[in-house]
Amino acid sequence: MKTVWIYADTNKLVGDKDHLKVLSTIEAAEAWLEENQPEGVAFEYPVIES
Repeated sequence: MKTVWIYADTNKLVGDKDHLKVLSTIEAAEAWLEENQPEGVAFEYPVIES
């Protein structure tokens, strides 16, 4: 099963282009969080494929 990592910026409104970040790997998520939002967290989410 493929997954992505999602970060939700709770300071942004739902629908704002910067409200969600979708990252392809845990490594990408960790690197982005370290650089941009050290106190933030991302959660794993399955990719639905048909």
